[in-house]
Amino acid sequence: MNKLLCLSLIFILFSCNSKADRSKAFVPESSGNLNNVTVVMPLSDWKGALGNTVRESMSLIYEGLPLDEPQYSLNYMKPQTFKGFARQSRNIIWFQRDSITRFQLAQDQFARPQIVALVTGIDKEVQAFSFKQNAKLLRQAIEENERKEKLRRINKSPTTEKKLEDRFGYYLNYSSAYKTVKDTTNFIWIQKEIQKGHLNIIAYSLPEEKLKGMFTQKILNIRDSIGKLYVPGRLEGSYLITERTFRPYFYKTLLDGKEAYLTKGTWEVANDFMAGPFVNYVIRDSIANRWMVVEGFAFAPSVSKREYMFELNTILTTLKKKN
Repeated sequence: MNKLLCLSLIFILFSCNSKADRSKAFVPESSGNLNNVTVVMPLSDWKGALGNTVRESMSLIYEGLPLDEPQYSLNYMKPQTFKGFARQSRNIIWFQRDSITRFQLAQDQFARPQIVALVTGIDKEVQAFSFKQNAKLLRQAIEENERKEKLRRINKSPTTEKKLEDRFGYYLNYSSAYKTVKDTTNFIWIQKEIQKGHLNIIAYSLPEEKLKGMFTQKILNIRDSIGKLYVPGRLEGSYLITERTFRPYFYKTLLDGKEAYLTKGTWEVANDFMAGPFVNYVIRDSIANRWMVVEGFAFAPSVSKREYMFELNTILTTLKKKN
């Protein structure tokens, strides 16, 4: 089995290297909602252990939401209907019976942009093992594919505002639907109206010494102080703070090639009944001896919030320092 898994990696590398050859041929534009994945296998397998394996691996919880939502929505399709327009889905997992065990990732095979994961094996147990071994790689590939697709859609109507650049020397890639609603000495607030609420991006800087010590506690306290100063609620005396009942997620990461900290959690409004998810990046700017903070938070009561937070996170990851 280990030998077969090594062969799987060879297929993956071959698939990536052959991308340039495939791009020369015409393929239609891919379709489907963001963060949706089409799964192709016999119905008996979908209802059985193999289907459960796929659901467990691909329906991990999207972190930082008030209510649990899966990272990806799965759409089942029978093999006999997987043809024509059905093959234009942007993310596909295709299971086939074969004497050779392999896990192969292909880009833009039937449409563009597209990720197709082909999983083959002599029986469903072998297929399930191969899939589980490569599920993390697949999720990473789909995540990057969806991020690029979201940016492509954003760039159809990009913003022309320069206030963030003028204020901090950084820029973000976001659509013209977002408008600056507050611009002060050390604080920018950008907002987009949605059907039931609004999406928000805020940015500010901190002196380098402000985050010395226990980062996880300090960043939450700083969020609360910034909210009190700049992000009022609907009622007098109300303002944005961090929901402390559920512990946020904390990660070390890189953004724009710089050391950064990522926090995902839930916000609420002190002295009012409002709440929602947030994603926060704190980036070290060693040249300016400061931390740059960018955050996205959504107010969208009574609706799914996964796609809103995916949009905000995608925007924040485009942060770059102006040359």
